[in-house]
Amino acid sequence: MIRAYSIGAASFLAVVLGVMGYLMYGGNSDDPFAPCRTTAMQGGLDAIGGPFELINAAGETVTDADVITQPSMVYFGYTFCPDVCPLDMARNALATEILEDEGHIVQPVFITIDPRRDTPEVVGEFASIFHDRAVGLTGSDEQVRAASRAYRTFYSAHQSDDDFYLVDHSTFTYLVMPGHGTVEVLRQDLTAEQVAQTAQCFIERA
Repeated sequence: MIRAYSIGAASFLAVVLGVMGYLMYGGNSDDPFAPCRTTAMQGGLDAIGGPFELINAAGETVTDADVITQPSMVYFGYTFCPDVCPLDMARNALATEILEDEGHIVQPVFITIDPRRDTPEVVGEFASIFHDRAVGLTGSDEQVRAASRAYRTFYSAHQSDDDFYLVDHSTFTYLVMPGHGTVEVLRQDLTAEQVAQTAQCFIERA
């Protein structure tokens, strides 16, 4: 009897979760991107992203309106990162190439969370290593922290007396589109092919 009840409860829960998933991802006819969505964030994606003011590789102050002029994959990291950031940027660059083969132009964007070491020249050179369209951005501590807050990212530098410190940080990539803002949060464990497939869905429905 108890086992039967457990099975019934589990079945009911599965149905409820299925309905919730449908409503969140496929049942909202007002959302043109519903079939493309793979993540749900607390507060919704509308709460992620927004205006920022940073400095580009040429030393010019730019805003989000200056930078996000085409579909962009926005990543927060730092150039001294020993492994994660280069791998993530390489993944995003490869996804950019895959999308270009499908006729879609996308821009990788790298925003440092280590402005102390990452000067405009440094972030510009770092970004260009991965793709010729990649944009590198830095800024003052206040500008970088404001951009990080807008995208709800986390970072914390290790205490150190020298310039060889590491920085803990979140590793999401944000798919941002002009006129739509942040449309998806791409996890680190996705392959370049999966990132490209997801981005293509959003781009073709925009």
